[in-house]
Amino acid sequence: MPKLIVVEKPESWKIGLEDVEVISPDKYLSDEVYQSIKNLKVLNLCKSYQYQSEGYYVSLLAEARGHKVLPGVSTIQDLRFPSILRDDSLDFDELIQKTFKSEPYDRVEFNIYFGTTQSENLNKIAIQLFQLVQAPSLRAVFSKKTKWVLQSIRLISLGEVPESDRPLLIVALEKYFMRKRDYRPDRKKYDLAILVNPDDKHPPSNDRALKRFYRAALEAGFNTEFITKNDFDQLIQYDALFIRETTNVNHHTFRFAKKAASLGLAVIDDPDSILKCTNKVYLHELLNANRILTPKAYVITEGNCLLLPEKMAFPFILKQPDGAFSQGVFKINDLEEFKKVRESMFAKSDLLIAQEFLPTPFDWRVGIIDNQVLYVCKYFMASAHWQILNWNAEQENSRSGNVEVMAVDQAPSGLLKTALKATSLIGKGLYGVDMKEIDGKFYVIEVNDNPSIDAGIEDKVLKDKLYSIVMEVFLNKIKLDNIFDYF
Repeated sequence: MPKLIVVEKPESWKIGLEDVEVISPDKYLSDEVYQSIKNLKVLNLCKSYQYQSEGYYVSLLAEARGHKVLPGVSTIQDLRFPSILRDDSLDFDELIQKTFKSEPYDRVEFNIYFGTTQSENLNKIAIQLFQLVQAPSLRAVFSKKTKWVLQSIRLISLGEVPESDRPLLIVALEKYFMRKRDYRPDRKKYDLAILVNPDDKHPPSNDRALKRFYRAALEAGFNTEFITKNDFDQLIQYDALFIRETTNVNHHTFRFAKKAASLGLAVIDDPDSILKCTNKVYLHELLNANRILTPKAYVITEGNCLLLPEKMAFPFILKQPDGAFSQGVFKINDLEEFKKVRESMFAKSDLLIAQEFLPTPFDWRVGIIDNQVLYVCKYFMASAHWQILNWNAEQENSRSGNVEVMAVDQAPSGLLKTALKATSLIGKGLYGVDMKEIDGKFYVIEVNDNPSIDAGIEDKVLKDKLYSIVMEVFLNKIKLDNIFDYF
């Protein structure tokens, strides 16, 4: 991928790297060659990123042209809301406290260049901040009252870089451009990152499935790498992101999806799907507004929850809005249990979902990607339990019930029609629609944006073809984006 450094005085830059061109912002903004060329990596080192400045427009137009730019417009905008960044820094609060534990002063200020600093003991913090705010040069300030907190973080221009830091900036810049993956001789047309969590005991795809996704991606023509939450700063290197980790809005998976989308990557799960699917309150309103059959349900608050037993008979199901994999879901058998459970749940959310209990021997699951049915399963209830997963089971092998997989053309037409209608309201990503069947009618329980695809289960009918279909969707998304970029 050709690389550009955009800076006010290009003649003063001596970069000993192949395939790197140093140009002025005026040339980048006005020269027609940069308006039409594709697949550029742009490093914006302009003196200002203020709104409507040349630096701002370099990043804005780079994104419009489909170039991969650092910093991106979303990064520039994020820095307008320092409170959000301070909240995000809580994800690595333990590292912050450990790093500054022996600091004699109550304020520390330092510069960061592509995730590195002059002080070796600050580099771990620097990497985290570079992942949080992807920009070439940053100035971070930490302060302490009762505990250490990120007081501020902002972009700094080249003019603010001390002369003593210039060698570090150049080395860090060259290291950023010289990442091994940009110079592999076997480089293919597109690059795919698969986000996983090696420590997750119950991931959406088991190890065998991940290996099959990897093989299918290679066969489809992708350079493919597994990444983790620590690789946020590397997203700019890829063309597509596949999230195979349990998603949530208040979670790094959502930040990955949002950043990938802002960079123009083809991404599954996309941030809009995560936002919609992980909140059961939203799904309840969406499905009902579009007359999709669902179990009888009510959204309750602490103010109106006492009226619920008048509307819904025991037992009923009480759900946390953002629960996943059968967690945050409780069967309520009587008033005493309702009082006890709701108090603990309201401590986490202002709204809860109370849903009619529909006992069935199994739940249907229809896997859908890009508006096409991928697989159909029957998930049977866990032994002596009312859910398909029983997290309280003493033995792990008894936590889940049996699974039956059937060919799509053998599944009830009403099941498929309902599932496709539900997911069409959300997007064209990868979804799992959970449904109950009562007297030949299909009730949508929820739509999952990050459905299970385990080797030996969901792929039992299609086998390797299932993984190939997913990769074909990624290729089509990338090619479609390129067509739109062309026009």
